[in-house]
Amino acid sequence: MEYFEITDYQELCSIQDKLEFIIVDFVERNQLPNGYSFDEYETKDFMSSKLIQDFLIRGKGVYLRVIKRRWRHKQTGAIIKRDFSFMAEGSKFTAELSDFLKDASGYATRYHEQYSQLLSSEEQNPPKTL
Repeated sequence: MEYFEITDYQELCSIQDKLEFIIVDFVERNQLPNGYSFDEYETKDFMSSKLIQDFLIRGKGVYLRVIKRRWRHKQTGAIIKRDFSFMAEGSKFTAELSDFLKDASGYATRYHEQYSQLLSSEEQNPPKTL
């Protein structure tokens, strides 16, 4: 939570599928990475949000919508951004959840498929960001 603040929280459900899930929106704070200064850099904008699947909470699917910032060098126009490696490489799971699900032999695929249909409409109409 050092770099992000929670801006929204939603509990959603599908009556047809009888599934419930939670989406928590995280927006990166306007704090430059270490070694950079606001004398040289300015806030540029936000990158596209990433939807990351995390551990269930009381039987509900949990998704973290992460919105990262970009900063631009005032003179050169070079863009910088933080590197967050909490997402498992090549997946939409957090690294911790991915490691856990690897031990559950195929559970990761079933878990993702179960909630991905519910999220497809949510991704097409995401809540407004900052």
